[in-house]
This record gives sequence, structure tokens and C-alpha cells, in this order.
Amino acid sequence: MTTAKRKRMPRAERERQMIEVAEEVFAARGYAAASMDEIAELVGVSKPMLYEYFNSKEGLLLACIRQSRAVLREVTEQATVGAATAEDALRRGLLAFFVFIRERRQAWSLLRHEMALIGTPAADEVEETRRQQTDLIAALMSGYFDSGDELRVEAAAEFVVGACERLAIWCERHDGVSPEQATEYAMDVLWSGLQHRAR
Repeated sequence: MTTAKRKRMPRAERERQMIEVAEEVFAARGYAAASMDEIAELVGVSKPMLYEYFNSKEGLLLACIRQSRAVLREVTEQATVGAATAEDALRRGLLAFFVFIRERRQAWSLLRHEMALIGTPAADEVEETRRQQTDLIAALMSGYFDSGDELRVEAAAEFVVGACERLAIWCERHDGVSPEQATEYAMDVLWSGLQHRAR
């Protein structure tokens, strides 16, 4: 991590810079051990400026999680645009997720370490990320599958999210597994249960 020199920049750009540095520090140190002093120094701003933007360390963490959630939503939505079949859409969405966790390891680290955040607003934000992905998958399935039963579609979407989250954690222990391989492993299990319902 390197210290940035402070320069005048638009508020939105400065905020984005603060979030990026904070994400790096939170991922490296853990939320409890992360220091607002260190984050401010690395950004090249004063600690009071961090508080002016985010009110508290928790506020900064929430901003990090929200940004990660927004990026994850965008990449998974965009990945499925133009998919010709249900199988293609599922594969594209899964690959986008596994690429996200490979390329944005720090963001993924924040999203998956919610056990230390139980009972905090951050835990609610992490759960909101899961709900976001579940809703996206349910909407995708409704477009490609003969649903007939909304509860079944919702349950299947929850299963996909949970299974992929666990597979992503497994991938951390097997760093040689590429996003493409992880996608194929997920498809091997998930598509076998879903293909008979595809239109």
C-alpha cells in the first residue's frame, strides 16, 4: 500500500478513492484492527475528512460493501444480456460471479467475512447483497424457465447463491482453480437439476 499525495479532485472521485483504500485496509487487517488514521494517511487526507465523508469507520465499511454490491450486480446483469438459452445465461452469470471474486478479492473478502459483523448494519448490507443476487437469479430463471411456482423459483435461486458462495470460498483454498473451471464445476451440479425446466 502506498500513500497517495493529496490533490484537489471532485468529491465523487475522492470518495471513490477513499473507498478503494479502505477496502484494501479492511481486507488486509480486518475491520476491528483497521485504523482510520492509516486509511486517511494512505489516501492522503486528514482523518476528519474521512469522518466528514462517512461519519464513522462503520459508515466507511458500509460504503465499501455497497460499492461492491453495486459492481457485482452490474457485472452479473451485463453478463447475461443477449444469452440465447437458459444454459448460456446461467453459465454467463456464474462466470461473471467467479471472475468478480478473482479480480476483486478484497471486495469479496468484505462480503464473505460477515461472521465478525453479526448484529451490525454491515451484516445487514452483506445479506442485502445475497438478496440482490437471489432476486437477479430468480428474475433470470423466470425468463428462461417454466416456473409455474414462484416459491420453487425463489428456492432454486437461493440454492444457486448459497452453493456458489461456498464454491467461491473453496476456490480460495484452491487458488489454481480458474473462474472458468469454477463455472464448469457449478454448472455440472446446477444445470443437471435445472435443465428439465428450461423452455
